[in-house]
Amino acid sequence: MSDVVLMEVEQDVALLTLNRPDRLNAWTPELQTRYFDLLEECAAREDVRSVVVTGAGRGFCAGADMQNLQALSTGDAMRSSTPEDPRPAAHPLSIPKPIIAAINGPCAGIGFVLAIMCDLRFAATAAKITTAFSRRGLIGEHGITWMLPRLVGHARALDLLLSGRVVLGDEAAALGLVNRAVDGGRVLEETISYARELARECSPASMATIKRQVYADYDRTLSETIAGAKQLMLESFTAPDFAEGVRSFVERRSPRFAPVTVAPEEAAAGSPR
Repeated sequence: MSDVVLMEVEQDVALLTLNRPDRLNAWTPELQTRYFDLLEECAAREDVRSVVVTGAGRGFCAGADMQNLQALSTGDAMRSSTPEDPRPAAHPLSIPKPIIAAINGPCAGIGFVLAIMCDLRFAATAAKITTAFSRRGLIGEHGITWMLPRLVGHARALDLLLSGRVVLGDEAAALGLVNRAVDGGRVLEETISYARELARECSPASMATIKRQVYADYDRTLSETIAGAKQLMLESFTAPDFAEGVRSFVERRSPRFAPVTVAPEEAAAGSPR
């Protein structure tokens, strides 16, 4: 199972590669468990400040493995050697480090969900992206109906979900589904470059707090958000990273911020500190 998702760490960036290229990195229970385990390892490591997720070969993730879908459609669900993972599809949102998807090729169904549960998305201009659920007789799965409207608005979300149509990277960027569309085969290079800039220039503690704020504030009123931000701002004034951030700016150098880590059990529980 350890081979279905690969990890390498360089210059404070972890690269996670979905590694079933012969199946366009189709999603399986084993792949999900390994992916979430590696995200929690990234959360616990001091030498990881940002995470990039991509697919091996020519695809990002073409959705659930068709053999599993065929078995489910006939009522003969395949039994996996790996128990169903209790962690939800939104588990990456609880990891206190930025996670960036490098969508290098086909991204469909649960692969689409994987991508939108990352914090940012870069896509190859020719990458084919689709929700696909309505074209398989399925519903909006794994929290996609909560997340997608918040990314692109309700009308665009309904278009993508109801039609299941394919959009390319360029249109995905215009819709706001991805942050950036990148020509040719440079998507991984550009994503890693962005991730390294975050790792080099940005406070891990600040990024962890901002990520938590953004997702928590989805369901709060403006007044609640302002009150919470005021308290967090007062706390940040006394934190070492604030002093270092100001000092590095005055001295015209890159900052030397301390790492942020969480224990694996805290990451599994979705409670970054």
